[in-house]
Amino acid sequence: MADAATVAGLPAAPPQLEKKPVKFSNLLLGGGLNLFEVTTLGQPLEVVKTTMAANRADGFGGAISRIWGRGGVLGFYQGLIPWAWIEASTKGAVLLFVASETEYYAKSFGANNFVSGISGGMVGGLAQAYATMGFCTCMKTVEITKHKVAASGVKPPGTMETFMDIWRREGLRGINKGVNAVAVRQVTNWGSRFGLSRMAESGIRKATGKEGGEKLSVLEKITASAVGGGLSAWNQPIEVIRVEMQSKKEDPNRPKNLTVGKAAKYIYSQNGMKGLYRGVAPRIGLGVWQTVCMVALGDVAKEAVEKLTGDKVTAKH
Repeated sequence: MADAATVAGLPAAPPQLEKKPVKFSNLLLGGGLNLFEVTTLGQPLEVVKTTMAANRADGFGGAISRIWGRGGVLGFYQGLIPWAWIEASTKGAVLLFVASETEYYAKSFGANNFVSGISGGMVGGLAQAYATMGFCTCMKTVEITKHKVAASGVKPPGTMETFMDIWRREGLRGINKGVNAVAVRQVTNWGSRFGLSRMAESGIRKATGKEGGEKLSVLEKITASAVGGGLSAWNQPIEVIRVEMQSKKEDPNRPKNLTVGKAAKYIYSQNGMKGLYRGVAPRIGLGVWQTVCMVALGDVAKEAVEKLTGDKVTAKH
């Protein structure tokens, strides 16, 4: 039945802006879905992406061979425990919480879906980069790129042994190497990802007549998020720079004390523009897999979390 405004010929009032409460069930849902995503296909794609970015002469097949030679199937899961798990679980607790709060305040100041989405993604990405991702990505990259010492008959150092060795030699700066590049990547990645996803969602709503806030189907949600995730890979050069700054690959030509600018100049001098986009294909694949996990499994996970906590989940997925 039409409302009074519509009957009178006036435009319908915009939907009421509602602030979602910060709830343990929301954080548990976000953390749980991210842990599932990274433990299944997420980490293998991350390892392939990082290997291609660190060994820029390798193609996709070369990277697969290199990883397999490093440890068989387990080679594709290097850096998963504890670093990827810490990063995945805090994505729900830090990134999604801060992004949601920022998006709400941006909308309260009159920003549209696209602008508020970009604002939320940028601020959330920045918060996560400096809170947990600096040392997590650094240690994941160290695990994936460190020289294979087992071939010389020496037992390779474990994850925590490697972490403590870097801590003793270089302190906080050592385990957070490349954190500024991580921050730039997170701000640009999540800013464009959230913004482009919201823009795609608005387009889908317009095309399907769901502009009044009606629920999108699973396929519509996946399409909107996949568009945002795929197109946000435009900033792959920042990711390659980040890997170069954190890499333990032995390279006598690499300048000492790399900054973002020095790393970019070095990569370009060695491999040209193509080198700066090495690993973009697995990164797009990673974005699509993250989307499928969040959207396709979201309702099942939501139901499980509500049963476990007895609390209604209000977060989007």
